[in-house]
Amino acid sequence: MSAPRGNAVIGQSGGPTSVINQSLVGVIQEASQSGHIEQLLGARHGMRGILGEDFVHLTGAPAELLERVAQTPSAALGSTRDKPKREDCEKMFRVFARNNVRYFFYIGGNDSADTARIVQEVAKTEHHDLRVFHIPKTIDNDLRVHDHCPGYGSAARYVACAIMGDNYDNKSLPGIKIDIVMGRDAGFLTAASVLARRRDGDGPHLIYVPEKPLSQDQFLADVDRVYKKYGRCLVAASEGIKAPDGKRWTEKIKENLERDAHQNVQLSGTGALGDFLAETAKKLGPKLRIRADTFGYPQRSFPGFASEVDAREARLVGQLAVRYSADEKNLEGSVAMRRTGQAAYAVEMFLTPLQTVARDTRQLNEEYMCDGNNITDAFKAYVTPLVGTLPVVGSLDEWAK
Repeated sequence: MSAPRGNAVIGQSGGPTSVINQSLVGVIQEASQSGHIEQLLGARHGMRGILGEDFVHLTGAPAELLERVAQTPSAALGSTRDKPKREDCEKMFRVFARNNVRYFFYIGGNDSADTARIVQEVAKTEHHDLRVFHIPKTIDNDLRVHDHCPGYGSAARYVACAIMGDNYDNKSLPGIKIDIVMGRDAGFLTAASVLARRRDGDGPHLIYVPEKPLSQDQFLADVDRVYKKYGRCLVAASEGIKAPDGKRWTEKIKENLERDAHQNVQLSGTGALGDFLAETAKKLGPKLRIRADTFGYPQRSFPGFASEVDAREARLVGQLAVRYSADEKNLEGSVAMRRTGQAAYAVEMFLTPLQTVARDTRQLNEEYMCDGNNITDAFKAYVTPLVGTLPVVGSLDEWAK
């Protein structure tokens, strides 16, 4: 038996990425060919647009335009970090009833999956006929069940290349350089900096992630050891790294940090952590050349830098969300990926219940971390297919030796 006919709404939520619009276009394309979705409405700024009935009619959008939108970073519909209350859901259902909406697609990370879960559960208790599907997206790569998330591969590629460039900068003008990378609770993005190492002695020489606590004494000892060995030291550190007491360093050194509706502390809008670590490194000597950069928001929406695998999979999860919704037995779920290839990279897609993805995050596997300041070859094997080809580089040291 096929799913009921009706209209659908799609929204985008959370931090934008380089490929989030690939998923949007995947939904638009598949919905136009489906037999159960009559009109597809795009909600401007997610839940906010739904409650205000601020919709873009997406059915019939020109194919040429959609392909350009797919290659454009950031959220074409606009994003939000709103978390719906029960009364918001009830208002949303009234909006859906007026517009004959039977399907709701939401693109985002774990907080967006939680929003989808809340909407689905309230709809069930209110006996509102609504099918809810979460389409994964997050550069943090921290969704449970999912092997990896659309958006991550492209951001990881950006980080790897940025660190690669900084490595050569630091080699030209030796000193201590600290780069702060996005990652509140999970270190997947910072860990990708390990791909910048192309030759012995290349940075990042030290990699710190939120999964492993870092004391000031350990940081100083690590930097001192590396500097004595190479005459320079390049550090990649997650914005969410924690002190031994379990509290994030940024929260310890900066008061009144902003929080969103999901109570996530906002770390990316400040350079406080980089400044703090640079000031700490000054204890190693007053004349050392010490610099710090916070990569900030360009990591997630840099144009022309998308990984081919990432773009392809982002489009596919959007298409599959519509296909899953065509089965009348599927009332809700998140489109997930798991690896099936051994010698070569391959994945399969499946639908997992919203509750298995919502709210809680996953972290780096223990096998991916080493000594509290390094990333293993096992992680390199995991991330390399997602990032794709990196720039070719060379050094005169190859000739001199």
